[in-house]
Formats: sequence, C-alpha cells, structure tokens
Amino acid sequence: MLVEPRSGLLAAWGNALLAGLVSPDEAALAIVGEDAVHRVEGLPGEAGPVGLTLALGRLRGLGATGFRVALPVPGHPLGLSGPPDFNARALEAEEAVVAYGVPYGLVPEVSEAGPEGDLHIEVVWRVLPVREAPPADVPSLGEAERELAEALRDATAVLSRLDVAGSGPVAEAAVDAYRARVERRREVLAPGYPPRAVRVLEMAQRVGLLVSVAYENGHGGAVSSSEIAARGEALRPVERVARRALVAAYNAYVEGGEVRR
Repeated sequence: MLVEPRSGLLAAWGNALLAGLVSPDEAALAIVGEDAVHRVEGLPGEAGPVGLTLALGRLRGLGATGFRVALPVPGHPLGLSGPPDFNARALEAEEAVVAYGVPYGLVPEVSEAGPEGDLHIEVVWRVLPVREAPPADVPSLGEAERELAEALRDATAVLSRLDVAGSGPVAEAAVDAYRARVERRREVLAPGYPPRAVRVLEMAQRVGLLVSVAYENGHGGAVSSSEIAARGEALRPVERVARRALVAAYNAYVEGGEVRR
C-alpha cells in the first residue's frame, strides 16, 4: 500500500494553502516532493496542462474550501462518491483527491521519463467532475485511532505466527528508515493539522509498512500454498484498517464537511 500517497500530500498541503498557513510555492514544493514535475490537466478555464501553483489558485477561485482523499481498491471504494467515470479512474490509480465547495476531483496519472539510468517521475493530475455526496466508508479520527491500535497488534501477531520475514528485523529496519525520513522532513502532515491527525497518520503508516514488508520479502516460513493464502487473508483486514486511517488523518481538515480554520 502507499505509505505517503500523492493524493494525501496534495490534499494536506492544499488545505494548508486554503487556510492561509503556507504560500502557494511552499505547497507546490511539498506536493511534488521527490518527483520531477506535477501538472494539472482538465482544469476549467484552461486549454492545457498547468502547474500546481496556478491550479490550486484556480480551484480556490472557483470556490474550493478544502480537499479530501480517497484510497480505493477493488471491493473497497474508500472515500469515493461517484460518478462512475471518476470512481473507475480513481480505482485504477488507487487514489484521488476530491474538492469541497466545487464538484471536481483530481486523479494522478504517474509516468517515468528520461533515459535509462536517469529516469524521473512525472505526474499529471486529471481534473474530473465528481458527485457531491458523502464519501464511502471514511471513519472519524477517533474511530480510526481505536481500529489502528488493534490492527497493529493483529499485524504483529499474524506475521509472527506465520513466521513471515516482515515480523522481524526487516520490518523494523523499514520502519526505522521511514522514521529517519520523516525526521529529516519534520512535517508529517501539513501545518495546521491537529496533533491527533498526525498521531493517526504515523500509526497508519507503521501498520502499512508492516503489511508491505510482509508482502515484499518472501514467504518466510509460510511455505505451503495454504499458509500463504492464510497470510494474505489475515493481512487484508489489517491493510484495510490502515488505509481507512490514512484517509481519516488526511481528511481531518474537512471532517464532518467543515474546513478547519
């Protein structure tokens, strides 16, 4: 699963911009991160792709009052509200941003460019109409925090029981590396987010890391097909909880339909 989804960065820093807590250039720099460039295509009033700074300003001018995140996967349309075309594109990307105050959403299309050995990432955010309706299956911060505490215990227990590599030093090394990266960046979310949202995001990322490392580092002792299937079945609900919590954390600015000021 995505530990730091691009949609989360766009929503978080877009919300900070709308609240007047960061400049347009600061927001754009944080959203692009280690990618080479981000462009926005399909923006009302623009004939072609534009940069993030202009796009965020245009969305604010159109009436956007906040941004929320969707992290859907097959069988779980987390954060989506329609219509079908937007849902399908968001499901293919496994993430999207939905604006409050205007009926638009943004779906990232990620591609690699450049010569072999010097590839870089380019992102085009596709602006599409969205249905103004409650998003699917998004928990409150409090609900997400309670679910995560149990999910973290479950993930550790499952991985240990199945003797999966992700339950030991490999997982801890991945978590430590992520913590070091966060420490360098200092800002886990964007300015203005409540401490509880930061806490929920960090815990969700830890759970997500444990699940990802388990999937990516071989089968450990789960050598039979039945044991491998059991591992996947046990981890799926844990991953679901982590994704729900990520959405709750990024959406804390607009929880309950109102932008925090």
